Amino acid sequence: MSEIYVSRSTAVAARELGGEMMIMSATDSTLFSLNETATIIWNAADGQTSLAEIVECKICQEFNVQPEEAYRDAQELVQQLAALGILHLSEQPSRETLLEVTHKS
Repeated sequence: MSEIYVSRSTAVAARELGGEMMIMSATDSTLFSLNETATIIWNAADGQTSLAEIVECKICQEFNVQPEEAYRDAQELVQQLAALGILHLSEQPSRETLLEVTHKS
């Protein structure tokens, strides 16, 4: 099984309100409301952190859930969000984020 790296789409506007992430598509103004788990993934989706690490370090810490079950659920969730254009998925860390980190040093 290959790693999945998750990054936020730049074609959306996002705002967290009361622990819930509201996201609006810049292309068609569709509004999405992310639940608590999806909000955790959105906030951690830096393109450098694998989904497995997000699940282990964020979701399993927040909720009392086994890593295997949480990973399966998170994998299905990020695939749905990617299909909506909210997240981008990759088998490798994002080069854009690597360049930004390198230039900030």
